[in-house]
Amino acid sequence: MKAMLLAAGKGERMRPLTLHTPKPLIPVGGVPLIEHHLRALAEAGVSEVVINHAWLGQQIEAHLADGSRFGLHIRYSPEGEPLETGGGIQRALPLLGDEPFLVVNGDIWTDLDLGAVACRPGDLAQLVLVDNPAHHPEGDFVLRDGRLLDEPGARLTYSGVAVLHPALFEGCTPGAFKLAPLLRRAIAAGRVGGQHFTGRWVDVGTPERLAEAERLIGARD
Repeated sequence: MKAMLLAAGKGERMRPLTLHTPKPLIPVGGVPLIEHHLRALAEAGVSEVVINHAWLGQQIEAHLADGSRFGLHIRYSPEGEPLETGGGIQRALPLLGDEPFLVVNGDIWTDLDLGAVACRPGDLAQLVLVDNPAHHPEGDFVLRDGRLLDEPGARLTYSGVAVLHPALFEGCTPGAFKLAPLLRRAIAAGRVGGQHFTGRWVDVGTPERLAEAERLIGARD
């Protein structure tokens, strides 16, 4: 399975740390955040990774190069302007092929086994959900019997880790667009599965949450 790391965000809430450094290269536990993902992908058996970038993206390419030191082959999908999650993934589809692929948001930290996420035959997506964090108490989706539902009920939060089928993007016009409407359309069609992860996970979106990731990594080590 191929994988895509989403690394095109500007990291506005992480300023001043991101004024001169792209958020994926900010150290977490002494290691650039994106390297945690690359090591986890290699451990999961992934060999080919696509990384999109926009803000200070050349720094990402210069730091990671072709990925060989991680046991990976990295290709890049540069964006002049951020295309949001949906548009960024669609732009990279020619590099990802025709089979389901793993997607990981570059601004999370987790000890999830990425090899344990798979899309069921006939589904368009498999999402990993987590307990609602303090900054997102309302959650995103209902998970019932391994299926995602967009209806009233106790919701969980999308972790930023998923397996997506390229067919999810059929009919989309190139450009900037969000991923959520595509997922909700597929959920309405009964073609999205989900799994609840209860291990360590942080959305590293602010300096305070960066400190939380540092604490978790320190506790693990």
